Amino acid sequence: MGGFSFAHGFVLMVATTILSVSFSAFGAAEKGQQFPELLAEGPKRIVVGGETERWRTNLNYTDWALKNGQFYVNDTLVFKYDPPNVTANSDQHSVYLLPDMFSFRTCNLKRATMVGNVTQGGGEGFQFVLEAECRRQTYYFACGEKDHCTNGQMKFTVTPDRSR
Repeated sequence: MGGFSFAHGFVLMVATTILSVSFSAFGAAEKGQQFPELLAEGPKRIVVGGETERWRTNLNYTDWALKNGQFYVNDTLVFKYDPPNVTANSDQHSVYLLPDMFSFRTCNLKRATMVGNVTQGGGEGFQFVLEAECRRQTYYFACGEKDHCTNGQMKFTVTPDRSR
């Protein structure tokens, strides 16, 4: 009865494999290699609307934000849109940060702050970092051109979480 059984050998083999994988991952992490499943996620870079749709009229950004959240403090929102093209008579876009829910709901830009003008969305776009505040903060974004906020659905809110 005091002998070494198959079950003991199997348990020993599984334990050795787990330790081996753990030490390999630890050694690789020390050498600068990353194992996403073993390391905590850092801030993300999120293209508003996605890489293909981007920041444009007639995309429901409130719905997009709900489907693509949760957002966290220090995540970066990237707004990409075509710069003005006079020959193509294209729509211009901008990005405003509105001060409160009332301004957001009514698309009232009187007290809003422009964070991206009509030329900044070209190329790699411009970045907006969801910064840490001492309290939980909601960011209210909207396009300030023509009626894009009211009729083009170019508005959304983000309330970043502090921890992942």
